[in-house]
Amino acid sequence: MSKEQRVRDLLQQMTLEEKVGQMTQVTVDLVSQGVDGRDEPHRIDRAKLEEAILAHHVGSIFNVGPSAYSREHWIDVITEIQDVATQQSRLKIPVLYGIDAIHGANYTLGATLFPQPIAMAATWNSDLVSQEGEITAWEVRASGIPWNFYPVLDVGRQPLWPRLWETFGEDVHLAKSMGVSYIRGLQGTDFGAPDKAAACLKHYVGYSFPISGKDRTAAWISERMMREYFLPGFEAGIAAGAPTVMANSAEVDGIPGHSNYHLLTEVLRGEMHFKGIVDSDWMDIERLYSRDHVAESPKEAVRMAVMAGVDMSMVPLDYSFHDLLLACAKDGSVPLSRIDEAVTRILTVKLEMGVLDRPYPDLRMAKKFATPEAAQTNFQAARECLTLLKNDRKTLPLAKNTKILVTGPTANVLSSLNGGWTITWMGDVEALYPKDKNTVLRALQEKFGKDQVVYVAGSTFDDVVDVQAAVAATKGVDAIIVCLGEKAYSENWGNIDDLTLDAAQIELARALIDTGKPVVLLLIEGRPRIIRTLVEKAAAIVMCYCPGMEGGNAIADILCGDANPSGKLPLSYPKYPNALVPYDVKPADVADGNTYNPEFPFGHGLSYTTFEYSDLAVDRDEIGVKDTMTVSITVKNTGVVAGSEVVQLFVRDEYGSVSRPVRQLKGFRKVFLAPGEEKRVQMAITAGDLSFIGRDNTRIIEPGAFTLMINKFSRPCTLRADAVHRTMNSEGTR
Repeated sequence: MSKEQRVRDLLQQMTLEEKVGQMTQVTVDLVSQGVDGRDEPHRIDRAKLEEAILAHHVGSIFNVGPSAYSREHWIDVITEIQDVATQQSRLKIPVLYGIDAIHGANYTLGATLFPQPIAMAATWNSDLVSQEGEITAWEVRASGIPWNFYPVLDVGRQPLWPRLWETFGEDVHLAKSMGVSYIRGLQGTDFGAPDKAAACLKHYVGYSFPISGKDRTAAWISERMMREYFLPGFEAGIAAGAPTVMANSAEVDGIPGHSNYHLLTEVLRGEMHFKGIVDSDWMDIERLYSRDHVAESPKEAVRMAVMAGVDMSMVPLDYSFHDLLLACAKDGSVPLSRIDEAVTRILTVKLEMGVLDRPYPDLRMAKKFATPEAAQTNFQAARECLTLLKNDRKTLPLAKNTKILVTGPTANVLSSLNGGWTITWMGDVEALYPKDKNTVLRALQEKFGKDQVVYVAGSTFDDVVDVQAAVAATKGVDAIIVCLGEKAYSENWGNIDDLTLDAAQIELARALIDTGKPVVLLLIEGRPRIIRTLVEKAAAIVMCYCPGMEGGNAIADILCGDANPSGKLPLSYPKYPNALVPYDVKPADVADGNTYNPEFPFGHGLSYTTFEYSDLAVDRDEIGVKDTMTVSITVKNTGVVAGSEVVQLFVRDEYGSVSRPVRQLKGFRKVFLAPGEEKRVQMAITAGDLSFIGRDNTRIIEPGAFTLMINKFSRPCTLRADAVHRTMNSEGTR
């Protein structure tokens, strides 16, 4: 029997109540013991579970209780849920379970927890991102979970936004490349395979660009900007096979994401040909009424969201969606055909995930849970993400006999190294972190020796504690490591009014710089906090992002030279609070005295060695619509230590029917070079890479002059007239 026939036969057997139930998604709290289902240790409440599945026919459950479960407990939870669904319900349809495994299986104790996404983007190593996806898939499947609410494919172009660290940075090409690599690792060629998981693209679309910088607040994005910067990542993710999408929790141009028929149906379904499930985010259908005031009642909010294109509602704490959608179906305000359409999508994805045929956890997955090989990949990712922003007089690396002072609020906590979505939603309960993982302080004590490391707290994140004690402790030390940054946070709990780093931390760092000893600043943060007053006099600065469970050891390796930094910024590090400008500025932004003047530019990152570029060449001077141009350049390691270099290819369209950025990333390659070694690096450019969104808001390519740029070299090229005004999608195909 074909997949389509099997789903059709199942749909025909379902009552209206059962169909509406399949569209209902509730949190595990609703079926757990205790007040609000938050008892510790966590236990499923069988009566509540039966109410959910047998009385309300719930098709999906998600989330975790107050904190992460052991893998064994996850097996028990999923097994009990599927026992009720497959043994007691009328049609035996299994429940689809989902989780936010955004940097590894972060809600399973002992899982491999990678650097957060913005840090993975800083590796500029798409193979590593793919490996992260593979490992995450195995480990969530080892917990019995087939569905991962990740990756975030909105680009991170608003540095204030507290979810910036969930993105792959500000550039469209880099974010697409990393997102697609992650999806391919997570899903393979069959996301229903026992060792693979299904991706959910978040948060469709424009959620990442709130004008206020606050989470879940309004964005103002023109149609052209939406299509140029925000839609391409989702289009690429869908082309890579992602079967689910989560809707934008906020609004764009006055239209809340969960009621945006144009984006959810006309664009996502009509233009991108997406066939899978559109899931809501937490309570966001109800918010159309209670927050956004675009619906006059909760019932109208349900009708509006479903008719806009939402297939599944993350209600998540009651059965209101089920009851209200049932009422809409009975009074005809939501036609049965729309419900059948949504349920068909849900059942199809369940079938493709393997949930209909293999609903129970596969116990064989345990053999590759948190393996030494996974830990080594994680350690490599942590080392490769670290980005050396400044290194005056070759302050770094430090000799291992250096006596150092370590201070600052991020020096001796694992929570800041990991950030949100780690063991708990906020990631801020330090007591829950594993004792066998090293903070920066513990890693430096192991690397340099405890007798060589002096520690003083100095400050908390926002309060001065003992700056004078820190200054006094500099006597007798050779170098000072100041660990700055942010406490762990998630979503709106990370909202800030000023991107400048907390005053207490600035005071601590400035006092230590004034001692005259060389000061190394470690920036352990989810977004680029402004440190303008410290930059000039700091001897060295390392952007650490949130580098994950292996971050402490990786930082120690970089500081002592056991590893050579190779990270590059996936965003522009701003210098001023009112100069939050991405790198791909328009000509007017750099004319009449205006400049792109960040503290550190997009793509910046130093090494302990030096690289020399030469002989930029192209295999043809012009291309047509079906041609591919090969761009090549020689890169040589001219230093005395081995290192990796990220070769970045930028393109400038010299003239266009709409103003074009002064440069856009269109290719990159990360190459490892031994001392004295050189390699010829090649990248391809197609006419599609030169396309853009035209005046009629469709993707076009226009003939004309372009400039290719790598490092300090440039070459002109021409797009021939046979390419004129061909409508393209973001992947460069018709």
